[in-house]
Amino acid sequence: MTDMTNTQDTPAWKRYAPLIAIGAVALVGAVTLRDYLSFETLAANREALEAFRDANYLLTAGMFILAYVLIVGFSLPGATIATLTGGFLFGVFPGALFNVFAATVGATVIFLAARYGLGERLSAKMDASDGAVRKIKDGIDENQWSMLFLIRLVPAVPFFVANLVPALVGVPLYRFFVSTFLGIIPGGVVYTSVGAGLGEVFARGETPNLGIIFEPHILLPILGLCVLAALPIVLKAVRGKKGL
Repeated sequence: MTDMTNTQDTPAWKRYAPLIAIGAVALVGAVTLRDYLSFETLAANREALEAFRDANYLLTAGMFILAYVLIVGFSLPGATIATLTGGFLFGVFPGALFNVFAATVGATVIFLAARYGLGERLSAKMDASDGAVRKIKDGIDENQWSMLFLIRLVPAVPFFVANLVPALVGVPLYRFFVSTFLGIIPGGVVYTSVGAGLGEVFARGETPNLGIIFEPHILLPILGLCVLAALPIVLKAVRGKKGL
């Protein structure tokens, strides 16, 4: 209760400062970095990157994770390229682990900035409200784990949106972090595996198939996980109707 009061008493410009900083960096990055964080740049520098990795593996891994966290945390262009790079430099494993961990930390940066600026006040208003708004909030609270996994597993939900919504409805930090880490593993492994095969793609002078996640043999298992995540919500709804 004290933390909530202290946050609400904080001047508006201080609460919004993290979000404004992220927005400003994202805007500048979209203009200045789009041509650098690209597949063409990766292809042109692949030999230098491999040589640096071979000579400085741990340093390369640390620098890569930090760069990925910054890309996601400040919503810079190139998250997909970063994932491919993780697979290209480190293989499916530990590349997928590096990618998933860095993406989770970056997402947490956005989550905390949004919760600090907007989330606690909005969540408090929703708790104090009546009618439909309160029912929506209660529905989310009752099914937090399932909802969090769903928005991570469904390919159509933008990553940035999946970072913001939990912050605005008062999801605890540990639930956000765990569900994000576990929920993005399927997609992360798929794109990391694409990156791991970039050597052959470069040799043929082609570009990677980034739509692979929508191919049936990939999409159907992910949709199966979505069904499993949604199952507790459906069961609660059915039991609630029977109770009526």
